[in-house]
Amino acid sequence: MTDDDTEFDATDQEAREVGQTAATDAEEFLSVMPHYYRGEVSTSGNLLSRLDLTIDWAIVLVTAVLALAFQGGDVAAYLLLIGILGVTLFLFFDVRRYRAFDASRARIRVLEENLFANSLDPDAAPMAEWRRELAADLRTPTFKVSYWEALSRRLRKVYYPLYVLLGVAWAFRISLYTPEQSWVETASIPGLAGEFVLVTVAVFFLVVTAITFWPQEREARGEYHGDVSGKWKR
Repeated sequence: MTDDDTEFDATDQEAREVGQTAATDAEEFLSVMPHYYRGEVSTSGNLLSRLDLTIDWAIVLVTAVLALAFQGGDVAAYLLLIGILGVTLFLFFDVRRYRAFDASRARIRVLEENLFANSLDPDAAPMAEWRRELAADLRTPTFKVSYWEALSRRLRKVYYPLYVLLGVAWAFRISLYTPEQSWVETASIPGLAGEFVLVTVAVFFLVVTAITFWPQEREARGEYHGDVSGKWKR
C-alpha cells in the first residue's frame, strides 16, 4: 500500500468519524441540527417557488387561450381544448414538484415535532425512531405521498377550477356564441367528427372529476391540524 493510499484511507475514516461523533455527542448533535434545518427549509422554499411558478404559467396559459378564443374572427372553438391539453401538461409537472416539496416538508416536520418541540416542552417524541428514519431518508430519499393522492390534491387545490373554466367557456363557445351553427358542427376538429369530440370531452371531465373528489386516506403531511383557530396569540 502506498503512502497516498494510506493518506486517503485515513481521510476517509476521519470523515466517517465526524458523523459518528455528532451522533453520539449531544452538544455536537445540537450544533449540527440547526444548520441542517436551515438548509432543508431553504430547499423546501425553493421547491415551493418552483411549484408556484408552474401554477402561474398555467394561469397565464388559460388567460391567453380565453382571450384568443373570444376575440372574434375565425378563431376555432377547439383552441380551448388545446388550452385544456396545455393545463394538463402543467398539471403533470406540478404533481412531481409537489411530491418533491412534500418530501422535503415531511423531513422538516420530523425535526420540528421530535427535536425542537421536545426541547421546548420535554415529552415523548411522536416518532420513537425519528433519527433512524430521517437518516434512512437522507441516504435514500423517497416520496411520501402517492402519485394519485398528489394528483387529486393538486386538481382540487388549483387545476380543477381551471379545467371547469375552460370547459364552460368551450361549451359556451360551441353553443350560444355561434347560434347559427349546431353544437356538433361547431365542436368538430379537422379530421374528427363533432360527436366524437363531444363524447371525448365529456369522458375527460368525468374522469378528472372522479380523480379530484374520490375519497382516499390522506398520506401528505399537513402543516396545520384541524379547522378551529388556536388561542395562542394574546
